[in-house]
Amino acid sequence: MKKCPYSTQRERILAEAISPVATELRLLDASDLISILRFEYYGNLSDLVSSAAEMFFHPGTVNFGHGGSYTLEWGGKPEVVIDLEIKPRGVTVYAQLTLAAEHAGIEINHIAFENPSVDPDENTAFLERSLLQSRYIAPSLQALAS
Repeated sequence: MKKCPYSTQRERILAEAISPVATELRLLDASDLISILRFEYYGNLSDLVSSAAEMFFHPGTVNFGHGGSYTLEWGGKPEVVIDLEIKPRGVTVYAQLTLAAEHAGIEINHIAFENPSVDPDENTAFLERSLLQSRYIAPSLQALAS
C-alpha cells in the first residue's frame, strides 16, 4: 500500500487489536508454519488462523488471506509472513502479519471502507471502533468504547 499520513496510526490500531491472535500464532513451532507455507497447505494455515482468532474475535473477522512467505537462513532466526484479511463490520483490511522469534508486526496493504468518509480521521476512528466491536470483550468495556 502506498503509505499516507494515516498508515502508521492505522497499523498501530490494527496491531493492538490483533496482538492476541499474533501471540497465539507465535506459540506454534516456526518450522511447522514454514512447512505449511512451503508445501502450500493453505487450508491448514486457514484453520490455524481461524482457531487463533476465534477466542478473541467474532467469527469471520480475522481470516487467512492468499498466502505467505518465510525467511530461513543458516544460523539465522526464522521469520514467517502470513497474509490476513480482517473484516470487522464496515471495513476490510488486507494485511501481512510477520511472526518472528521475539516479536510480531503488521503491515497494511489495503483498506476498503464500505461507506468512507471524506475525512480520513473519521475513517481511522471508524476502523478503531469497528475492530473493538468485533472483539469478544466484557460488555462494560464495550459500552465505554461506543
